[in-house]
Amino acid sequence: MLKNILTRWQRRSIVALVLVLALGISSCQQMISSSSAQTKNQLVSTILSDPKTFNPALSNESPNIFGYVGEGLITENGKGEIQPALAESWIASPDRKSIIFTLRQNLKWSDGAPLTVDDVAFTFNEVYFNEQIPTDTRDILKIGKARKLPTVKKIDSNRIEFTTPEPFAPFLRTLGISILPAHKLRPTIAQTDAKGKPLFLSTWGINTKPADLVSNGIFTLDSYTPGERLVFKKNPYYWRKDTQGKQQPYIDRSIWQIVESTDTALVQFRSGGLDSYGVSPDFFSLLKKEEKKGDYKIYNGGPSAGTTFMSFNLNQGERDGKPLVDPIKSRWFNNVKFRQAIAYGINRQRMINNIYRGLGAPQDSPISVPSPYYFSRAQGLPGYDYNPQKAKSLFTAAGFKYNDQNKLVDDRDNPVRFTLITNSGNKIREALGTQIKQDLALIGIEVDFTPIAFSLLIDRIDNSLQWDGLLIGFTGGAEPNDGANFWSVDGGSHVFNLKPQAGKPPITDRQVADWEKKIDDLYIQAAQELNDDKRREIYIESQKITQENLPCIYLVNALSLSAIKNRVKGIDYSPISGPFWNLHELTISAE
Repeated sequence: MLKNILTRWQRRSIVALVLVLALGISSCQQMISSSSAQTKNQLVSTILSDPKTFNPALSNESPNIFGYVGEGLITENGKGEIQPALAESWIASPDRKSIIFTLRQNLKWSDGAPLTVDDVAFTFNEVYFNEQIPTDTRDILKIGKARKLPTVKKIDSNRIEFTTPEPFAPFLRTLGISILPAHKLRPTIAQTDAKGKPLFLSTWGINTKPADLVSNGIFTLDSYTPGERLVFKKNPYYWRKDTQGKQQPYIDRSIWQIVESTDTALVQFRSGGLDSYGVSPDFFSLLKKEEKKGDYKIYNGGPSAGTTFMSFNLNQGERDGKPLVDPIKSRWFNNVKFRQAIAYGINRQRMINNIYRGLGAPQDSPISVPSPYYFSRAQGLPGYDYNPQKAKSLFTAAGFKYNDQNKLVDDRDNPVRFTLITNSGNKIREALGTQIKQDLALIGIEVDFTPIAFSLLIDRIDNSLQWDGLLIGFTGGAEPNDGANFWSVDGGSHVFNLKPQAGKPPITDRQVADWEKKIDDLYIQAAQELNDDKRREIYIESQKITQENLPCIYLVNALSLSAIKNRVKGIDYSPISGPFWNLHELTISAE
């Protein structure tokens, strides 16, 4: 799946993983440190659930730790601009098919071992390109219709060359993915378990002792208590130094409290137990009134980069002779008029008024609003304003009808009823699901809205593939190709019609619609196109097809709002990357 479910199902945006920290809040009032000075020089945030792995190659969801402990050749600033990271410079060939990177001098891993071009070559050639390793990262590195991978070749002790089979406009941006330590992980690639699978697949799971993890990011993991917290400490070998030569980051520790309820997180933030809170619309007025008293500032970044949408399971495949989706419901879900009618039956303006308290706007595109490739309703993108009569007309045109109780039934008199799932604890999504249930009841449809634990939600989407309707969110960014894995028909995040993940039982009779293939092709074409104006035209066409066929019914684009304690200095808030994209520069003032 995506790197960013939730907030990367709202990710899998690789560069903006730190945004997860702004989505919650946490309690730091427990005695985590014996040093009061150290306790003051720490940043406390929350995440909604436990991480699933400490292995970056095997991660496919948020929250994850890799924005803190991992670093790539390049990074992005809060505006989405590419900047050097482990590589101090690079040179692209005139044909844009080759890039030579020069690494910084004297790079080290957190255990003090040298970080060299050999680690870079190992990361790509032996891990990300290795078909025995089920990593979604490989999907975003595949290029063109042939889905070929680039070649990676060491030139000398300081330089490494990446060569693509054809021009690939977003290639440089993809190289923000984490570089891995060959001296620790290469043996796990070569050695296999009793089933013949690389030991790498069971390496660096969440049961791994933090001391055994080796990283190159701002922090290293110091401790992990499942269901409670993760504690990070500054990496003494991190490469960044300020203009005076002082080691960065300036913050000694960062703590992620695991708080599954946003209501609980709000109480903790107001009591002074944490430093950040992703402001939900229902609490904006309250927090704004307390801004001075609470000694914090609410940052408004404008339209957020993420999307929230409802989707139906369009997978018509079978597993072990049993359909993944009830064939009766599958006929409905795979009828575009049915999906369009559902879209007309959802009152998004009421969502904005009641749930978002006016702090949002209708979302009509899968591409992030802050992206230069975003295409709006005002520019000609199809939209679905609330129109229950239009919904009923479309149902009728699709062969549905209303019975004596004014309930919608199909052409075989089956009542239209389906289950809608989302992750429990997210109050906004729970409110959205409740309203969708109410709205669709007005046009004769019964929705069984069922919030479930995040881990169970991921299992349904990634593994069993057995679900009817889904209410979820994805993170986004400036580059649409970050979402190519969602639109590729064979991508690991193509959730509405997902093929089996590596190592899972096969399915038969999976069908891919022509419009799915077309969107996939357009994303490939856009990645091949080096002229930015032409790239935008291609992405505009993809957005139109998406809105016409509605694999996802986009709902509301909220404002990007975060409350940050005033003791945290240096915030340069970004709607794309959140409040902590420049974490290495932040300081904590004495209280």
